[in-house]
Amino acid sequence: MNVDSIRNGVVIDHITAGKGMLVYRFLGLDKLNCPIAIIMNAASRRMGAKDIIKVDIDLPLELDALGYIDPDVTVNIIENGILTRKYHPGLPEEIVDIVKCKNPRCITSTEQELPHVFRLTDRETRTYRCIYCESKAKN
Repeated sequence: MNVDSIRNGVVIDHITAGKGMLVYRFLGLDKLNCPIAIIMNAASRRMGAKDIIKVDIDLPLELDALGYIDPDVTVNIIENGILTRKYHPGLPEEIVDIVKCKNPRCITSTEQELPHVFRLTDRETRTYRCIYCESKAKN
C-alpha cells in the first residue's frame, strides 16, 4: 500500500488499533473537503497493530481531547513537508460534549441546550465526573 506524504497538515499516529474511525468521527473529518488517509491495523513494533490518520490540510483541529479518547496517540504537525511539532496530548482537565452524562436525574437530561461537561477528578484512573451531578463518565 502506498500513501503519499502530506505537505501541510496533521498525522495522528499510534492510535490503538480499531479506534481510528472513532477519532475520525470525533474530529469531524467527514465534513472536510481535503485528502484524508485512514490506515487501520498497520504493523507496529511497539503496539503490534495501530491505526494512523493523515489529514492533508492546515486546519485548527481540537486535538487536545484526543488524550481522553486514546492516551497513546501521537500528533505530528507537518508544515511545508517538514515535521515541525510532535506531541502526545495528555488528559485534558475538562472535556465538553465528548461523552454524554448517563444519569437520568442530571440537569443535562432535561435542559437539552446545556453542554455535557466533565472534569478530570483522578488522573491515575482516568476518571472524569459530570460537573452538574458528579456522575462518573463511562470510559
